[in-house]
Amino acid sequence: MTTALRSALAAVALLALLVACTTPSEEPMAAADGPMAPVFEVDPLWPKPLPNHWLLGTVIGVDVDDQDNVWIVHRGSSLERKELYATWDPPASYCCFAAPPVLAFNQAGELIEHWGGPGDGYDWPTSNHGVDVDHKGNVWIGGNGRGPSKEAAALPHHEDAMGKGRVHDSMVLKFTRTGEFLMQIGKPFMGEGSHDLKNFKLPAKTLVDPNTNELYIADGYGNRRVIVLDADTGEYKRHWGAYGNEPDDTQLPAYKPGDKPDQFRTPVHGIALADDGMVYVCDRTNDRIQAFTADGEFVKETWIEPDTLGDGSTFDVALSRDPEQKYLYVADGANQRIHILDRESLETLTSFGDGGRQPGQFYAVHSVATDSMGNLYTTETYRGQRVQRFLYKGLAPVTKKQQGVVWPTD
Repeated sequence: MTTALRSALAAVALLALLVACTTPSEEPMAAADGPMAPVFEVDPLWPKPLPNHWLLGTVIGVDVDDQDNVWIVHRGSSLERKELYATWDPPASYCCFAAPPVLAFNQAGELIEHWGGPGDGYDWPTSNHGVDVDHKGNVWIGGNGRGPSKEAAALPHHEDAMGKGRVHDSMVLKFTRTGEFLMQIGKPFMGEGSHDLKNFKLPAKTLVDPNTNELYIADGYGNRRVIVLDADTGEYKRHWGAYGNEPDDTQLPAYKPGDKPDQFRTPVHGIALADDGMVYVCDRTNDRIQAFTADGEFVKETWIEPDTLGDGSTFDVALSRDPEQKYLYVADGANQRIHILDRESLETLTSFGDGGRQPGQFYAVHSVATDSMGNLYTTETYRGQRVQRFLYKGLAPVTKKQQGVVWPTD
């Protein structure tokens, strides 16, 4: 064999190897016949185990700060009695304890912050819900507790307020990243409905617009509105309901596929704000997402798995991290998957996940967030009790509407 022939064969072999080793993380040269969508793989070793025999209860919120640290909030009260043998009197074993409600992990999966719970000067939710870290590094917490905790029962206004049928979690809280209390907006048991400008009613999720310093609240499990306040003072700015309508708290009948009600059906659950000012709201048990301008003007909507009953299909929504924020990620806790939508058309391109306990599977996926590298983080409520990371692997042609479990290829 000549030297020239050997060189040609080697070049061909190298080219074949390069083609074979191309992964979805590499940007495609040109789009295929169908649409492109982000590709993910579950990271089964993230985060690292918690210290101190700590356990997570229902993990009810996730956010990523500007340093790519991942924040979660969970409910230790949801742990079963036998998960907490160490807390019995006398202790039944050395394991385990509920972790503090607010936890933060770095990219290595190491625990870097832990705090939260009742304290002086503020009313901690009886059922915390949602966490947001704003552009100033402040941490916001909501809640959807309908009944009193032991701490709430000791409040002087508890007996009279509960006699009027009101719910406890009518407030949102603001802390520093190390857990120092900064501000409370609203008071327990005081929520009066969707036109109350001082209190909330079971607020599900918050976010702060870094450009305007406005606080958006998906409010929530008791009310049927989005409300916007000044994030420094708590001063009221505006609020709206479905289609930009004036909110109406009239109880709606149970959802039926094909319904298109003029109001949100509780819970108004997830909310996301794009860089271009578009606001995306999860009308959870109506199986839909509605898009608005920042002033509350309705723009468009889409339905996700519209035959879904029960808890509904639109638990939370997050944006991709490309400059155009071309994609929406929707957590579907009833169908146990993450939907990937084209943001412009609101068309569902593909979905991944399935029900189960293994990495990459879900039991009631509840919240979703992204980091600066495009990685995706999910939390699970009910008995799911965990946070998972899905590594962004780039764009690829959509070949399946439902991908199933996105297990690592290596």
